[in-house]
Amino acid sequence: MTTTETLAEFVQRTGYGDLSDDVRDALKRRLLDSIGIAIAAQEAEPPRIVHRTVTDLEDNGPCTLWLRDGSASPVQAAMHNTALVRYLDYMDSFLAPDETPHPSDNVGAVVAAGEYADATGEDLLAGLAIAYEIQAELAWNAPVREKGFDHVTHTVISTAAGASKLLGLDRDETRNAIAIAGTAHNALRVTRTGRINEWKGIASANAARNAVYAAMLAKNGMAGPRNLFEGRKGWQAVISGPFEVDLTPGERVHDVMTKRYVAETYAQSAVEGIIEVAEREGIDPENVAGIKLETFGGAKLIIGGGEGNRYEVENRAQADHSLPYMLAAALIDRDLSLAQYEPERIRRDDVQDLLRIVDVSEDSDLTERFEAGEMPAVIDVTMDDGTTYRVEKDAFRGHPTDPIGWEGLEEKVETITGEHLADTERDELIETIRTIEDRDVADLASLLS
Repeated sequence: MTTTETLAEFVQRTGYGDLSDDVRDALKRRLLDSIGIAIAAQEAEPPRIVHRTVTDLEDNGPCTLWLRDGSASPVQAAMHNTALVRYLDYMDSFLAPDETPHPSDNVGAVVAAGEYADATGEDLLAGLAIAYEIQAELAWNAPVREKGFDHVTHTVISTAAGASKLLGLDRDETRNAIAIAGTAHNALRVTRTGRINEWKGIASANAARNAVYAAMLAKNGMAGPRNLFEGRKGWQAVISGPFEVDLTPGERVHDVMTKRYVAETYAQSAVEGIIEVAEREGIDPENVAGIKLETFGGAKLIIGGGEGNRYEVENRAQADHSLPYMLAAALIDRDLSLAQYEPERIRRDDVQDLLRIVDVSEDSDLTERFEAGEMPAVIDVTMDDGTTYRVEKDAFRGHPTDPIGWEGLEEKVETITGEHLADTERDELIETIRTIEDRDVADLASLLS
């Protein structure tokens, strides 16, 4: 049985020198992807609400509030910077059979802890490796979705572990930090069911803030229930059931996908497929009689109508969790990027009419294939004259079986940050991240102030 000390000891024994070259490279790409998305999200209103709240509470502090004037404590910086990384729903995902968390939810908090502690770039990579590994292992071995808890219930634990590494906590302090975080902060799945609102994109920021606060409490001597996982009425008894983790020095980062499209994780193959068939056949959206998607159980549950009506789409938070909307918009526009989530685009009649003739169903064979590591989708587009065009997908570009390397990732960052960064600024950011082991966390933070 996994114990609280299991995670604390893993944090203590894992350092930069334990990471393979491939893990270091993959973590740098995760860092670049996360920061590029954060830059693109800076004008969005929910992250601005977070910024206003943070600055209402604090005038200044030792940590950078990314892309804003001013600074804050590591706790508030974790909240703000994680909100930027997460809000657009363009972040990475770990693909487990029964849970799909976003390990990039750890990035803003781990960087904030590193900036506060004057940590090196090597320290940062070690902390990210720890956070990615723990989040992935919890998702794989102790999924909580079916128990009614949100996946950020894992995030608060993984972020507390990563932050503890950057803050230099010893084993007992780390155990306390994980205990405080995991005992006190268990989020409900209602965040992502029914009529979704903007909290969906901010919940992980709240978890990151709570994680860093737990680590700071432990750093200053606060004890927590050190039998968090294994104790009577502890995490395993109440939330997950018994489980075991197999922790490696960050190797789970290779099982993380990069989003090619601005869409919920489980939509990626379907969106890629419908764009392919629309372009291949020159489909005129006005002549489409129906769209049928066969998909796996998780996609049907989360974004296909299993947890609430996905045909009533009025805002961004609902649109990026609606397979009918995403497929309709992608077919019409031959793309699914930031522009497809502008309010006027969501409300336009062409997409609102088309999404209502999208049928989403689960296929048990596709569910088995998903659980075996694929992300399958079968799409039929039927025209008014009865002609049906089909496309079948096993995965998408960005899936762990078809990863996006540096070139593709730099193209993504250039596209989404083009209006915010000059070419020289973007080049400096990329070079800093590529060589982060030779730099300090402060060097990176200075580029984001």
